Amino acid sequence: MAKTRYFFNEKTLSYEEIKLTRGQKVFRFFLFLFSAIALTAVFVFILFNFFDSPKELMLKREIAEYKLQYRMMNDKLDKLQKLMDELEYRDDNIYRVIFEAEPIPKSVREAGIGGVDRYANLEGYDESKLLIETAKKLDKLTSEIYVQSKSFDEVFAMARNKEKMLASIPAIQPVRNIDMRRISSYFGYRIDPFYKVKKFHEGIDFSAPIGTPVHVTGDGVVIKVIRSNRGYGNEIIVDHGFGYMTRYAHLSAFKVKKGEHVKRGQVIGLVGNTGKSTAPHLHYEVIKNHHPINPINFFFNDLTPAEYSKMVALSKYPTQSMD
Repeated sequence: MAKTRYFFNEKTLSYEEIKLTRGQKVFRFFLFLFSAIALTAVFVFILFNFFDSPKELMLKREIAEYKLQYRMMNDKLDKLQKLMDELEYRDDNIYRVIFEAEPIPKSVREAGIGGVDRYANLEGYDESKLLIETAKKLDKLTSEIYVQSKSFDEVFAMARNKEKMLASIPAIQPVRNIDMRRISSYFGYRIDPFYKVKKFHEGIDFSAPIGTPVHVTGDGVVIKVIRSNRGYGNEIIVDHGFGYMTRYAHLSAFKVKKGEHVKRGQVIGLVGNTGKSTAPHLHYEVIKNHHPINPINFFFNDLTPAEYSKMVALSKYPTQSMD
């Protein structure tokens, strides 16, 4: 209840009650109201800017926890990326090498995901950099895992075909050659017997009597049976798959026909002296991806280490091709 105020009236020499006019009462009311509003605003400003509400404190704790979890997630992603790099290295340099497959190009492994606006929805936040960095790492790892899984599918398929591949790759001598001196000419540059100049000899010549059995050196399919009095003379070409083919030339007779499936060691022809030949012998070639390679590297199934070393040593001496 408001206190009653008095003033001294000098005319009446007495105290009289102070009575406010209606306007003064209205003014005082609005002055009080304004002061209350102003004071409330000051308190609210101080409260919201210098003190946290329980809800705000809870939200700040949650945000701090999220930041910690994101940083821990980034650390885990970095460790997973190192593991992924190790898997990719082993895949390219061990697994795919074993099965003679080309390594996956780096451009394929590191192919990007999405466009420039992929992370636009993560921008505009206090921790946008952390969010975008985490999202990029996760996307990169996801892409690499997908490529790697496809690679492992290929390696698994190649492993299932490994037995077939091992049976198909040329791995024995086409002529039973106990005496290493029966190889009359090796792979490389040799003197041509007809033109007496150095020419590249794309195979190995096995000197043997006419009629000596010729054995196919790996499983495959006969793709050519050619009768000719020129060049290689009578010849057989076998496709072993996996990029390998073999040629058997200057034959005197055929024991197989075109399209026939053959097994390693099977007799497919007889040594002869047909075509461009100076003496009875077998000209033998190993062809990989349409390029001749040294057959001496494929005699590992029927030679001991000592015999193989002797053959390599003999191959270093110059010889004259017989075709």
